[in-house]
Amino acid sequence: MQAILWVALIVLVLVTVLPLLRHGAWWIRGLDFPRLQFAALALVMVCLPLWLLDRTAPGTWVMASVALACLMYQSWWILPYTHLHRQEVRQVRTLTERDREQRIAILTANVLTPNRHADKLLELVRLHQPDLLVTLESDGWWQQQLDLLGTDYPYSIKCPLDNLYGMHVYSRYPLENEAIQFLVESDVPSMHSEVVLPSGQRVVVHFLHPAPPSPTENETSSERDAELLVVGRSLRECELPVIVTGDLNDVAWSATTRLFRKISGLLDPRIGRGMFNSFHAKIPLVRWPLDHLFHSDDFVLEGIRRLPGFGSDHFPMLVRLVYREHARPQEGLEADAEDRVLASEKIDAESVKPSDVHRPERQRIVLSAPPPLLQ
Repeated sequence: MQAILWVALIVLVLVTVLPLLRHGAWWIRGLDFPRLQFAALALVMVCLPLWLLDRTAPGTWVMASVALACLMYQSWWILPYTHLHRQEVRQVRTLTERDREQRIAILTANVLTPNRHADKLLELVRLHQPDLLVTLESDGWWQQQLDLLGTDYPYSIKCPLDNLYGMHVYSRYPLENEAIQFLVESDVPSMHSEVVLPSGQRVVVHFLHPAPPSPTENETSSERDAELLVVGRSLRECELPVIVTGDLNDVAWSATTRLFRKISGLLDPRIGRGMFNSFHAKIPLVRWPLDHLFHSDDFVLEGIRRLPGFGSDHFPMLVRLVYREHARPQEGLEADAEDRVLASEKIDAESVKPSDVHRPERQRIVLSAPPPLLQ
């Protein structure tokens, strides 16, 4: 029994220490995902030696102490996504008439391309009435089904693909100056647009679904990290309210997502409220938060929910925000010099620049500018 516990402890130490390496190999970055599961294993490894082994033996206490250190480290990453942490985004308690004109509800759903339960997703849309529906992995068949929403959602951006990276946006509100881009990989799109709220307030929205590091996709996290960070870097200059949402193929507590939040200055409404694990919908013991929504500090939160499954391996997420002129100050993570250098290195590794990211608010300014005077 003692030998088995030592082997288990060595495995626990390895899965805890390896993610400290900045190497982007998929099998190392994949260890960022199950930190909750590793924390549970560490808790078991704290208790088992004290229960099964001789408590007077020094080795027993060494084993329990090392496991406790692993537990504390893993817990540090996931603690912000529990009710034990201070909330990062303020909760709106009472909606004013002005608030009702400045609300935006976004339902994000990775549909899983082979899934054919579009009727269940459409039912969720009709039930919860989001202002925007964002779908990932949606192909031509899914587009045919989703086009049934056209009457209630007359504005859309469509990029049907058969490679698991199709993307669609359906909106009640006008979408303007939109663009579909392939920032890092030639077959992985992103969408960028302005949304005009009923009040007339414009909101810049970016929809992302970068490819994950995995043995079947990319051998390293370089492509995913670069896409997240180049968009995040481009947002620092945006003076309008901003929302970034999608399946980022990264967990909320990873070093890359934390770096994205630092570089972009965006807030995470899940902080202090829960993990909202959206994947894997069909395997309860293997779940983590992959579907995200981040926003600038111009918004307060009306509500955030993980909705019931509809046949996909992801649960859909519904987030309701309210734009308020006096929402600030709300504090997120701040980037230091080391963070900025690291972000630049990751962006440069994929030969992409912040200026490559479509800025819909700038496009509107360019289009509305008067022609230059002839000399």
